[in-house]
Amino acid sequence: MKRILPAMALVMLATPAQAERLKNPIAVFAGLDKITGITTTFEIPIGEERRFGGLVVKPNACLSSPTTEEPKTTSFVRVDQIESDNSRKNIFSGWMFAESPGLNAVEHAIYDVWLTGCRDPNAPPPVIEVTPDVSTLQDQINEGEPED
Repeated sequence: MKRILPAMALVMLATPAQAERLKNPIAVFAGLDKITGITTTFEIPIGEERRFGGLVVKPNACLSSPTTEEPKTTSFVRVDQIESDNSRKNIFSGWMFAESPGLNAVEHAIYDVWLTGCRDPNAPPPVIEVTPDVSTLQDQINEGEPED
């Protein structure tokens, strides 16, 4: 037993520290209407609910990892089905994972709903690296060379 405790301490110290998860004000979903075959993307502010077909979707949180970390986006979501008498029946309540949409998506007889991401309209835009067009640079170099 005395040997196990130091080994466990080493394992705990060797694991990388997790960065603070980012709270986002908007959850982004995709929904499939299986009757028409149309996929729709829709955004819902956290704490609000939106209707998608006969379902009502309400995200209560949408968390994402910082851009310096491996992508990990999760949302705690409640989905209710609208019954024929306009009452609601809860059909899903739990975490959805954008990187694994098949893991916890809502699979309804007519509608499927899954998380595709989180969004913060006030966040700075991500940095996009631009690769120079090498063929254009080569043309410019060739233009400056004297011809034989």
